[in-house]
Amino acid sequence: MSSNAARAAVEAVWRIESARIVGALARYTGDFPLAEDLAQEALAEALVSWSVNGIPAEPAGWLLTTGRRRAVDTFRRRAARDEKYALLARDLAEEEPGADSLFDPDAIDDDVLALMFISCHPVLSKEARIALTLRVVGGMGTDEIAKAFLVPVPTIQARITRAKKTLAAAHVPFAVPETRELPERLGSVLQVVYLIFTEGSFASGGDSWMRTDLAGEARRLARVLTRLAPEPEVFGLLALMDLTAARFPARLDSSGRPVLLEDQDRRLWDQSAIRRGRAALAKAVAAGRGLGAYGLQASIAECHAVAPSVAETDWQRIVILYEALGRLAPSSVVELNRAVAVTMASGPAAGLELVDAIASRGELIGSHLLPAVRGELLTRLGRRGEAQSALQQALALCTNAAERAALERKIDELARP
Repeated sequence: MSSNAARAAVEAVWRIESARIVGALARYTGDFPLAEDLAQEALAEALVSWSVNGIPAEPAGWLLTTGRRRAVDTFRRRAARDEKYALLARDLAEEEPGADSLFDPDAIDDDVLALMFISCHPVLSKEARIALTLRVVGGMGTDEIAKAFLVPVPTIQARITRAKKTLAAAHVPFAVPETRELPERLGSVLQVVYLIFTEGSFASGGDSWMRTDLAGEARRLARVLTRLAPEPEVFGLLALMDLTAARFPARLDSSGRPVLLEDQDRRLWDQSAIRRGRAALAKAVAAGRGLGAYGLQASIAECHAVAPSVAETDWQRIVILYEALGRLAPSSVVELNRAVAVTMASGPAAGLELVDAIASRGELIGSHLLPAVRGELLTRLGRRGEAQSALQQALALCTNAAERAALERKIDELARP
């Protein structure tokens, strides 16, 4: 087998099975940072071995077995008579059927769930949590993560290295949190998945407006979570992602330029994604605990998904949902979105009043979103000069090439007689 074929096989197996392999090694050794290192060593060995000997019948099992043997070597180096090494060596020497089986069937879910919780542990920075989650749970390479977030590969490598050292220094156990800790820790996991999806939906920089591969990875992680932790807010997040992603096919024109909601061809929307999103939202509602922040956002996305057009959208309901969201999870971005909904329900003057109130409080400084929205509302009110000035301000703050091009077109249109 060629080295390229072996590399492709290793990458495919890793992308699918990485979370289960690292999780099983972490349970086996009781050391998460070590488990991730062992998995990487097994991958390196597979690149050589598989190109010579071919792909094994159970490639994921081969990687786990290799990782376990590397663990024994590691503990031997640490202490020849270490009790833990003796136990591992004894287990490894057993010749009973299944001694080197891939996973404990009763522990699969717990392994992957524990891996997600440890990757998103609050002791880590937001950037570290995102990088580590994509690396060990998503199976993405450091080059892929760096490309997705437009940072150098060494930066991502440093974040992952620091994250593992931080977890080791804090003695974070590889385990699903206790029941009393679960809500807070689950919130951290959901936030990371949401941030990954948001970056995929609205790229903060680069040439593309969207990174659908990154958004797709977030949706996959959310689906895993619904199986491992079927809580209402997990279903709410999955619903939000599916309903938002349903509009992806219509958000770019044939030239790759952004298409705003009011100009999108709704016939291009992914109806199967809409059905899946609405089904997930129904599960969140059926729990009877009231919707959380993700569930409320999913409800807003559902209003758009079921409306035949912008004009026929239930904007009054969207305004109410944003008001509820603002009370539950207040933020300037939520207020700005509410202002847009108020514009659609009650006119641009009412929306502009809310936008100016946000600006007067000094919020969203440094973001292009507020001047972009303000420029749009001023345009609708016929105040072309002020609109042009606001859009110029948004252009100066915007870092995404596709979005900058859309702002430039609006400014050019305003400059025409």
